[in-house]
Amino acid sequence: METTTFFISLLVLFASLFYVFCKVIPSRPRQQAKDYQLPPGSTGWPIIGETLDYLRTARNGVPEKFVDDRKSKYSSLSSSAAATAGGLCKVFKTSLFGETMALLCSAAGNKFLFSNEKKLVKVWWPSSFQKILPADEAYRIRKHMYAFVKPDAVRKHIAVMDQITKRHFDTHWSTKMDRKEAIMFHSLAKKYALALSCKLFLNLEDPEVLAELEKTIGTIHAGMVSLPIDLPGTNFNIAIKASKKMMKEIESMVVQRKIDLMNLNLTDPEQTADVPQDLMSSLLLETFSDRAEVTAADMAKTLSGTIFPSYDTIINTLCATVIYLSELPLVYDAVLKEQMKIAESKDEGELLNWEDIQKMKYTWNVLCEVLRLQPPGSGTFREAITEFIYEGYLIPKGMKLHWNVFSTHKNPEYFPDPHKFDPSRFEGQGPPPFSYVPFGGGPRMCPGKENARVQMLVFMYNLVTRYKWEMVFPNEKMVVDPVSYSTHGLPLHLFSCKS
Repeated sequence: METTTFFISLLVLFASLFYVFCKVIPSRPRQQAKDYQLPPGSTGWPIIGETLDYLRTARNGVPEKFVDDRKSKYSSLSSSAAATAGGLCKVFKTSLFGETMALLCSAAGNKFLFSNEKKLVKVWWPSSFQKILPADEAYRIRKHMYAFVKPDAVRKHIAVMDQITKRHFDTHWSTKMDRKEAIMFHSLAKKYALALSCKLFLNLEDPEVLAELEKTIGTIHAGMVSLPIDLPGTNFNIAIKASKKMMKEIESMVVQRKIDLMNLNLTDPEQTADVPQDLMSSLLLETFSDRAEVTAADMAKTLSGTIFPSYDTIINTLCATVIYLSELPLVYDAVLKEQMKIAESKDEGELLNWEDIQKMKYTWNVLCEVLRLQPPGSGTFREAITEFIYEGYLIPKGMKLHWNVFSTHKNPEYFPDPHKFDPSRFEGQGPPPFSYVPFGGGPRMCPGKENARVQMLVFMYNLVTRYKWEMVFPNEKMVVDPVSYSTHGLPLHLFSCKS
């Protein structure tokens, strides 16, 4: 009885204390999320939102206009927090690819998204993209893939890159030199980028298989830029089937490679020397070493997702670089001088090495400026995993966010005279932090950045030390729809560099 009375008394005491603290003692006032508003902006038309305007400005060669017009329009509606920073609009609401989203349009916005990965935001892609190329988020596989394309590993592949590049020029370029027949640079760049990626990632060199794979990738591209209508006969539906076909074919390669590796004695140095030095073998050997099973389908998804973006990045950047070098003779002469100095230091038949790549400083600055003006992609997307406040505006859980390269790459706040081609921007300390983001940033920065850098430098070395060229259409430009491409396929007349 006494025990019961004691517990009842204790319960009454806790109840009284709870009442005093929650009801009697006034709590410190705190601004609630409901007191904040969503960023200013418009969601445009039903379903399609502002997607058509987003794509139209890119197709017209002024992708930055989509952001600039809205920054100007919504600056007068900035929140009190934004007003203290000069009233500039740093975030606005829009609707793209069927989703309402906030577009962060400053270097600070880029930094915010990159540094809050898995804290406030996570990666997100439109459902139409996911249907065609499902993203692989398996951490273990991505970790091993990153190890293959990190700078130290890329150094080992330089000679292979140079060898493949020389073979490409001998096969597809030199036979058409000094003739009236023009080469189609964009088409040949596709062959080159695919051949190099497949050699490095799959140890694949069969011309017939490569040609079939090129067709499949072309079909996937056509679907990605089409209306996302998944009905039989539409480009979107055909692209989904093509993607599945490509992954099935790569999955078969993975299964066969796994059998081949299991038949080897990997403790025997002689047999180990027969293992292809590609990404597929690297992934399989790593998963063998930690004894954790990875399905061939998962590995095929990773390999497909690695080939596709690396292929696009190289093609578009090389096309844009050739156009700029054609238009800017002083820049071309400086690149040629740097590369010829390296060529003259090499013995007959000697392949490029890491020391040579390190000497290509001006050429890399030129490629960086190309990537600033003609980045291979316009940016990526995130999803809020919790509610938070940004620049005085509410970003609710589940809202999509977008960072866009053109909001900073062509912004005079970060790049004075932003439309001028000026490789010197990348000398010294370079651009302000988070203003130059062709490869993204933070944990989600493109893991293949160094691999792409070296591949493009190897290509430029072989191009300018072998050939001179003239554009068939002197005013040809790159447009974005939604990825960059040359308007006429970039036909060139070739001449010997020595002529």
